[in-house]
Amino acid sequence: MRVIIVDDDNLVTMSLRTILESDSNIEVVATGKNGYEAIELYEKYNPDILLINIRMGEMDGIEAGEKIIKKYNDAKILYLTTFSDDDYIVRAIKLGAKGYILKQNYECIIPSINSVYLGQNVYGNEIINKLSMTNPAQAKQLYDFGLLDREIEVIEKVAEGLSNKEIAENLFLSEGTVRNYISTILEKLNLRDRTQLAIFYYRDIK
Repeated sequence: MRVIIVDDDNLVTMSLRTILESDSNIEVVATGKNGYEAIELYEKYNPDILLINIRMGEMDGIEAGEKIIKKYNDAKILYLTTFSDDDYIVRAIKLGAKGYILKQNYECIIPSINSVYLGQNVYGNEIINKLSMTNPAQAKQLYDFGLLDREIEVIEKVAEGLSNKEIAENLFLSEGTVRNYISTILEKLNLRDRTQLAIFYYRDIK
């Protein structure tokens, strides 16, 4: 399979290339340093998989992924990052990424790429722990959980990847009120955090 690596750390890029090319089935066709290069290289090489970092200068991996998937809706993007922030996970899932693993899990990189190539979605153990539901819901209507209209609006904003501050600005609320809403919503849905809430929305409601 043909893979492109995009990371702003040359040492990381070289290490990733060495790891991937230890597998005879993987060919690293190009490497880049930022989101702009990711887009250019994707258009030039049309790889099977794009392995890309999140935080980079000029254009980050999320913005680049959004632009690539908008044009190539069958693109297979696997995010590799040192960050496990909830907002990044939500945004990656929302844009249609096939995977999200942490850089320190080097032993997972080749298996993850092989799985994504075969059409599976892949998340590292730390990410899976965030996504696993304590009480998976099957209902298709949020009202079934006794949620109020305003609470549903907050859920939708969380699912869009907005921060508490951004939600407050969008809904003309204080950040404290938004935090209170989210706490109440999580309790009603028996979920642990806002990442689980976003996954619940896209998996069981959207």
